Amino acid sequence: MSRPHILLCPQFTEVEWAIAPQLSEWAEVATFDSPGVGNEPVPGGELKGFDRGIAVARALKEVEDRGWDSYFVVGDGWGTATAARVAAEKPERVRGVALSHATLHHDGEGERPAINAEVVAAMTQLMRSDSESFVRYGLTQFTLGGFDENHAARMVERFPDMDVAGKVWEMLLEEREHIGELLGQLDVPLLLCRHKDCLVFTPEGFEDAAGAFPDAQTIDVGTAPPASDEFAAALRDFCEGVIPAR
Repeated sequence: MSRPHILLCPQFTEVEWAIAPQLSEWAEVATFDSPGVGNEPVPGGELKGFDRGIAVARALKEVEDRGWDSYFVVGDGWGTATAARVAAEKPERVRGVALSHATLHHDGEGERPAINAEVVAAMTQLMRSDSESFVRYGLTQFTLGGFDENHAARMVERFPDMDVAGKVWEMLLEEREHIGELLGQLDVPLLLCRHKDCLVFTPEGFEDAAGAFPDAQTIDVGTAPPASDEFAAALRDFCEGVIPAR
């Protein structure tokens, strides 16, 4: 059996995907920094026009540069919206989609919000007051220790200009993709992952996603999925279960 191709879509930076080395033991893995992060240029050189479309284009460039004609798309957190957009752009190439912190949308209002609006407001306040502390400490706290301080420090190194972190964060919050609608356009296997006791993403958000796609595989993990051995193992089972059937 050939090695699966896996595209990991981050929220900010490829460094978030702590499980990437594990996945690379059995798959060809690609990930990337968001435009403006690390050495990634922003198209046009200005943050003014930064939007999710730029991140989607960067993701698609990654697979094109590698010459992949088929691949799995994986996203986490607000990066799930990027992953869903990427999959919908080239659906004929997508073997399957896996989303952790899976939701149908990223709304914080209504009877069944997908995110905890109070926690997100606290994260936003920290970002606006001290963006380096947000990247270094906030992500560690809000992911319940999923990323240790050393890992968070590696993320900080990818932000030579902390204004970029704020701009990416604003885009993540403001551009509320209809993830469920995008997934509904696809005819591919799905893996949906819930981070148990997550401070940001609600149980209702995951329950609604799982209910909308009853054929999807689901898994609960106890730590931030990009750093979770359980999620890494589930991804392997998911990918290797799909490939022989095609």
